Amino acid sequence: MANQQSSNLESSLWNAADVLRGKMDASEYKNYLLGLIFYRFLSIKSLQAFAESTGIQNQDIQMIKDAYEKYLSTDDDTSEFIYNSLLSKVGYYIKPKYLYSNLIAEINSGNFELEDLENALHELEVSTNGQTSQQDFEGLFDDVDLHSNKLGGNLRQRNQVISDTMLALNDIDLLGHNGDVLGDAYEYLIAQFASDSGKKAGEFYTPRQVSDIISQIVTYKRNAGDNQIRTIYDPAVGSGSLLLNVGQHVQDPSLIQYHGQELNTTTYNLARMNLMLHNVSYEDMDLRNGDTLDKDWPVEEPYQFDAVVMNPPYSAHWDNSNERLSDPRFRDYGVLPPKSKADYAFLLHGLYHLKENGTMGIVLPHGVLFRGAKEGKIRQKLFEDNRIDAIIGLPANIFHSTSIPTLIMVLKKDKDNSDIMFIDASREFEKGKNQNNITPDNIAKIVKTYKEHQDVDKYAHVASYDEIKENDFNLNIPRYVDTFEPEPDIDIDEVKNNIKDLDAQIAQVQKEFDAMAADLVETDVKSDDKK
Repeated sequence: MANQQSSNLESSLWNAADVLRGKMDASEYKNYLLGLIFYRFLSIKSLQAFAESTGIQNQDIQMIKDAYEKYLSTDDDTSEFIYNSLLSKVGYYIKPKYLYSNLIAEINSGNFELEDLENALHELEVSTNGQTSQQDFEGLFDDVDLHSNKLGGNLRQRNQVISDTMLALNDIDLLGHNGDVLGDAYEYLIAQFASDSGKKAGEFYTPRQVSDIISQIVTYKRNAGDNQIRTIYDPAVGSGSLLLNVGQHVQDPSLIQYHGQELNTTTYNLARMNLMLHNVSYEDMDLRNGDTLDKDWPVEEPYQFDAVVMNPPYSAHWDNSNERLSDPRFRDYGVLPPKSKADYAFLLHGLYHLKENGTMGIVLPHGVLFRGAKEGKIRQKLFEDNRIDAIIGLPANIFHSTSIPTLIMVLKKDKDNSDIMFIDASREFEKGKNQNNITPDNIAKIVKTYKEHQDVDKYAHVASYDEIKENDFNLNIPRYVDTFEPEPDIDIDEVKNNIKDLDAQIAQVQKEFDAMAADLVETDVKSDDKK
């Protein structure tokens, strides 16, 4: 029932984008659809918080809205108390006239103007000024560009497109769904936009199947009780889906503090919305819009985390000028990753911010396993410092942004052995229409193999320190996991007998053919004689 409920909500939300399709690319119209869904969510959440603060949460939504308008349209002590209570509880305040339902009423009466929505978004952000939530809401709706000509060539057309989209979303029951269902539906939309956007999607979305593998590994033995992880950090946070997935694999997600950094401002806004839609409080999230490989962040407590996870851009360019050699993230390695390949720069940043008893999972291209020069030196030191716990080869073509095969590298600082677990899962997938899919059974096998830490024929191998040293610290998976399938032995005598049988069959067919041809010739001769 829950799955059906979730599926219906996902389809309804996706269909609401029909108004915008054809006017712009998916990478652009996602900002409008996701932004408007989020504003409606905030509007409903504001009413729910008000109801809890005033003890009327068991009333119907219309009664709650009427009370909201009554108490917050005055200028007295009660109004101020409720206003401050809302700011403390949800981190923002929406004026009664800017509630989503009241904007819909304006649309239905023909009195709505784009300026109304623009003011609503602006006023919400202004309400957080000076509050602890200010950073979480600042610039949140900047990508909802209501003046874009892509919405229409004039104000009337733009007004109509936004009105139609808001009406379509208003027809969808968001009140009847809990935070997980609505949050998962939002993630579904993000995945759909990633699929439609193709290569443009790599910057904001990590497929659920990859997130599931990383999450189960970094939370292994750390998902319950006093030992449960409390802090998670993603230095290339994208839409926040990987962060959220880790939180969903612990016993009590409400204890988690989510930290992340994202270079792309639009994607940063998407991540903040995604976390809040999953009912992550503004007090439990610390996201930053910035360049992970520039000045270090975070630099204040907490700056080390129980789990570090990331899917950074592959082989990106970065500034590897010599002053970076004194950066505490990189200085212990004596060299810097190449300017044109920042893979190890991201890895070292994440490792620096990992707690001594934490676990890190990072998605990387295979080149990091065998490229030499500076990367080879970094790889050797990581190995000699006993930081690399496991390397898991994934199938090709599982990401929207690239078809190249990738891997998950697992790193720790407190390993109790000196070996590395190699898993070659590159051939275990289900072929899809556009991408290959790692199935739940495939995921379960990867995680089970990692936990059991044993060799599996043609699938996994636990390589010793000496074995890796003998390979000159080359960590290319085929050096350790032999997936070669020998050809079956050929029985020469059987082949000879088969050839003999075939020759006999051919001779018999030829004999029959010759007889048929002779009959045809004889028939033709008799026919000519009669003439």
